[in-house]
Amino acid sequence: MDSQVMVALALSLVGGFSTSLGALFVILNQAPNLKMLGILQGFAAGLMLSISFLDLAHNAMNSIGFLKGNLWFFAGVIFFALVANFIPEPTLPHSSEVKGRKKSGDEGGKDMMKKHRRQVFFSGIITAIGISLHNFPEGMAVFLGSMKGLRVGLNLALAIALHNIPEGVAVALPVYFATQSKWQAFKLATLSGFAEPLGVVIVAYLFPSSLSPEILEGLLGSVGGVMAFLTLHEMLPLAFDYAGQKQAVKAVFFGMAFMSARHMQFDSRHRIEWLTMCKA
Repeated sequence: MDSQVMVALALSLVGGFSTSLGALFVILNQAPNLKMLGILQGFAAGLMLSISFLDLAHNAMNSIGFLKGNLWFFAGVIFFALVANFIPEPTLPHSSEVKGRKKSGDEGGKDMMKKHRRQVFFSGIITAIGISLHNFPEGMAVFLGSMKGLRVGLNLALAIALHNIPEGVAVALPVYFATQSKWQAFKLATLSGFAEPLGVVIVAYLFPSSLSPEILEGLLGSVGGVMAFLTLHEMLPLAFDYAGQKQAVKAVFFGMAFMSARHMQFDSRHRIEWLTMCKA
């Protein structure tokens, strides 16, 4: 297998296994800290927005022109908006429900679980399917980013990995409450993340490694559109719900500042290497 595909596959596995971390939040603590998850989502949203607008879309417009770059970007937005209509939304219980579960005690939780065991388990299965479908285009995005360069692929993988932790919670939480099986909750959450490396494998055979620079930049612009839609449609509402608007907004800008610092570090290192080569 091509080394570029192997790198993209490794990066996508990091994102895929992040759903397992989300499952650990659940099986180690039946009432996970949703505020912390909301802040984490806000931070990931900041990373994703920075990558989408200041990296992928920006580079596409500079490389292939403002008009073409915008067309590719909004093609990605429209594509994922259409896909999202057919994907079940991954949902966590509302934070007030979790607090109420804490106050009601074990007996109340058991009574509710007995009444709604099948429905809760079914909702977990539907959520796992929905998240698997979400993770598939994310794997494609990581592969296309890796074709551009390791830095782009690594940044995308990092943002997606942070985004996938709450998705693992969304799968594991209903399954664990319905079955009381830690293994079942962990297994389904982990399996839902495997769609990400699967997306890498499939897109590696759809797109040849010898793509023209213009097509590659256009596809990366579309990836920026997909990531922007995903962030605004799913990540920010979740962050606002669980962390509160003020804390979530702070986390978003902290994530953007973190990504900007990474860009500055890379650019400085790149300039030093270029100057060294010129002197040699």
